[in-house]
Amino acid sequence: MLGKRRRKLKLLSDAISNTRGETAEVKNENLELQTWADLPAELLELTLSRLTLADNIRASVVCKRWHSVASAVRVVNQSPWLMYFPKFGDCYEFYDPVLRKVYSLELPELNGSRVCYTKDGWLLLYRPRTHRVFFFNPFTRELIKLPRFEITYQIVAFSCAPTSPGCVLFTVKHVSPTVVAISTCYPGATEWTSVNYPNRLPFVSSIWNKLVFCNGRFYCLSLTGWLGVFDPVERTWSVLVVPPPKCPENFFAKNWWKGKFMTEHEGDILVIYTCCSENPIIFKLDRRLMEWEEMRTLDGVTLFASFLSSHSRTYLSGIMRNSVYFSKVRFFGKRCISYSLDDFRYYPRKQCHDWGEQDPFDNIWIEPPKDFSVFM
Repeated sequence: MLGKRRRKLKLLSDAISNTRGETAEVKNENLELQTWADLPAELLELTLSRLTLADNIRASVVCKRWHSVASAVRVVNQSPWLMYFPKFGDCYEFYDPVLRKVYSLELPELNGSRVCYTKDGWLLLYRPRTHRVFFFNPFTRELIKLPRFEITYQIVAFSCAPTSPGCVLFTVKHVSPTVVAISTCYPGATEWTSVNYPNRLPFVSSIWNKLVFCNGRFYCLSLTGWLGVFDPVERTWSVLVVPPPKCPENFFAKNWWKGKFMTEHEGDILVIYTCCSENPIIFKLDRRLMEWEEMRTLDGVTLFASFLSSHSRTYLSGIMRNSVYFSKVRFFGKRCISYSLDDFRYYPRKQCHDWGEQDPFDNIWIEPPKDFSVFM
């Protein structure tokens, strides 16, 4: 009797052990079947949104689910387009240097105006006959009027999109060799504010022909290569004690002042010097040493240079990286003139690069539209 009971207890114990083993095997199999694709949606989206463009693209090939989430949170830095201002008529063309394609728009709102600056997809325009100044977005057709102001030969810029609360307009005008007149305005203002400022350094030309907004300040480059800075909050003007960039003597040729371009990239001021068929020279302002440093590489950055405003981009296609794209198109719109710092040469190779012969108000780089239906 006792032996039978022991045998029953042993069979029951074996059955329980087998059941536990099978349960453990099922759990292990479930764990083995789980993959990275099973991450919770919120966690996956948060992780992929923090990746650089290159890593985001790599992650998107893991599986269909990752591809869908990675594409949704991917931030692609698009190339700007080159906008052409016609001599007559209301038809404006836009050139995409990536696809090498031209789009057209009828913009009668711009009749009689000339472009002054562009940023964040907005144009700043001026009508010489009426002294009317206004913002215009060519893709949304939004127009924002500003107080009338006479703009003769001075340069004009703005800090950010006019729909942003911190938008400030800035212009600097030559009054005398030692005095400049600085005028500011903002969307919604009833008039411009103008103040005369002395130049802090002696023998510095007060004729400024390049302008960029960086780190909360407006930086102005003079004809002779000196850098002026205006703080719109403190309303202070100063000329930096930084000697102009050193360029070869052959750079100071006919219309050399039109062959300069200035932009900013991630808080750095960049200046591009060009001269006919000579290779461009690019300088970056070293604010720690207060001197101009010649750049041998752009570390993959692409610059887009035009007379009135220039731009920088990262994470563009491989053939466009580490290059400067200029506002000239050759071969019937099939090729934008560029210079590669990797190859130390212009593309196309045998072309005339006398930027001084180009009308500065002929074209300008602008952010492409988010909605392409405007061209349909």
